[in-house]
Amino acid sequence: MAKVILVTGATDGIGRQAAIMLAKQGYTIYGGGRNPQKLEALRDEGIIPVKLDLTQNATLIDAVQMILNKENRIDALVNCAGYGSYGAIENVTMKEVRRQFDVNLFGLAELVKLILPQMRKQHSGRIINVSSMGGRLTTYFGAWYHATKYALEAFSDALRMETHQFGIDVSIIEPGGIKTNWGMIAADHLQESSRGTVYEQEADRTAKMMKAEYSSNLLSNPKVIAKAISKAVNSRHPKARYLIGFGAKPLVFMHSIMPTKVFDWLMRKIG
Repeated sequence: MAKVILVTGATDGIGRQAAIMLAKQGYTIYGGGRNPQKLEALRDEGIIPVKLDLTQNATLIDAVQMILNKENRIDALVNCAGYGSYGAIENVTMKEVRRQFDVNLFGLAELVKLILPQMRKQHSGRIINVSSMGGRLTTYFGAWYHATKYALEAFSDALRMETHQFGIDVSIIEPGGIKTNWGMIAADHLQESSRGTVYEQEADRTAKMMKAEYSSNLLSNPKVIAKAISKAVNSRHPKARYLIGFGAKPLVFMHSIMPTKVFDWLMRKIG
């Protein structure tokens, strides 16, 4: 019997690549997303589209119930949905802060809570949360984004310990620089939130550096992260963490050995 896997954020970037890769391995893949046209396009890849908005609990309940009614099981949940919103702490509205937490943490947590009873009943399951190297270190003007990813790391660690007794494995994927729209979106948020403020000059410089980086060929292809997700799904004993992608391992290592003020200076310089 093919494993049944729900992938969130399946219409773009890492989520899309992971859903396609897992579908090619013969699994039954449900791809979650908000955009109706992009969802329908998943059918051509052998993926079953499902409407999923992490800020709308009703869509989460409906999606999980639909899958269980049809398949009677969910073997893995791959949480890829998320976004980055950069800006100086005092410039980002609390409405935007809450939205980022809703997408990157609270919606994910609601989905996990909906699926856990079935996985406990099966006494098996995999939960794979896509975090970031940004859950292990903090970059310039990224306070609220990093706060969501640090929280996701703690959430995942606790979840792994709690669910071990039920045969459920929890893994964290920690991408470095990946060639997606993430950096452009984060940079646009940074410039918009800083316009006309005391942070505008520094924010504009940082945003331009981010856009240059995400326009370059230095960053890793999303397929690199999809392969790590595939390993976490297929391994008999998946790792707790997969730190992978451009800059991830060296930057996390530097953060662990450098004096804090030196690392702060480095982050301000490289944006």
